[in-house]
Amino acid sequence: MNVRAGAKITAVALAVALAAAVAMMFTAGGTREVTAALLHPDDREVTSRGELLYSQYCAACHGADLEGQTADWRTPGADGKLPAPPHDETGHTWHHPDVLLFDITKYGVAAAAQLDEYESAMPIYQGILQDHEIIAILSFIKSTWPKDVRDRHDELNRRYARKTLP
Repeated sequence: MNVRAGAKITAVALAVALAAAVAMMFTAGGTREVTAALLHPDDREVTSRGELLYSQYCAACHGADLEGQTADWRTPGADGKLPAPPHDETGHTWHHPDVLLFDITKYGVAAAAQLDEYESAMPIYQGILQDHEIIAILSFIKSTWPKDVRDRHDELNRRYARKTLP
């Protein structure tokens, strides 16, 4: 057998082994938990990048300390639009699964919530921020929440995954 044929056999064997490992991972009777989690709040590199991006793109409206635009963020302003909500534990950010938070940031509130007539002051970041930058910002936000709030948000992601994934 020549070297080229041996290399092909090795490559095929590795591909088969990899496919088998992936298949076992997905069929191993409940040993793998399915979640809808996109965020990485425990990854210091991701959250540091997210903190910088947050200060550049989000803090002007949502507050440098994630406190929101006004204390009365649930009441529309004179323009009829809701003020930017807080992203700390006092707000409602953690009430939404990661996928929805990502979609709101990238595509806007109206598109993410499928509300054709809804007007929001929230900018649409599609074409401005890359997906990994949005994830970094949201990861930073989640990293600031107390453990009990993060735990509830993790459970929300698990429930959302069970509803939406096969």
